[in-house]
Amino acid sequence: MEGIERVCILVNENEDSWEGLRSTLGLLVENLWGACFYIDTTIELPPEKSEEEFQENLEMLEDLEGECYTTNQADAERFEFLGYLPLDQMVEKIKTYQIIVPF
Repeated sequence: MEGIERVCILVNENEDSWEGLRSTLGLLVENLWGACFYIDTTIELPPEKSEEEFQENLEMLEDLEGECYTTNQADAERFEFLGYLPLDQMVEKIKTYQIIVPF
């Protein structure tokens, strides 16, 4: 993927919350600028994963200079490093990415 630097993951199904964030971390490890956007969904974790583990991944994403946003204000308040954006502002931010991966 020569010339590709900015990739974002779009999550719009509750059950994809964990994998969407993990995939975004994978992008950052590969030295791509990555972001995760939760659109009209509620963060729902697999039974074997805890909110603490999710929070640790969000913190790692922040440390690697990635971004993570949600349209759900309650989730933004529930998790540190998860920003809230209304859909219209989120769409403008998503447009800055070269590849958009729907989850």
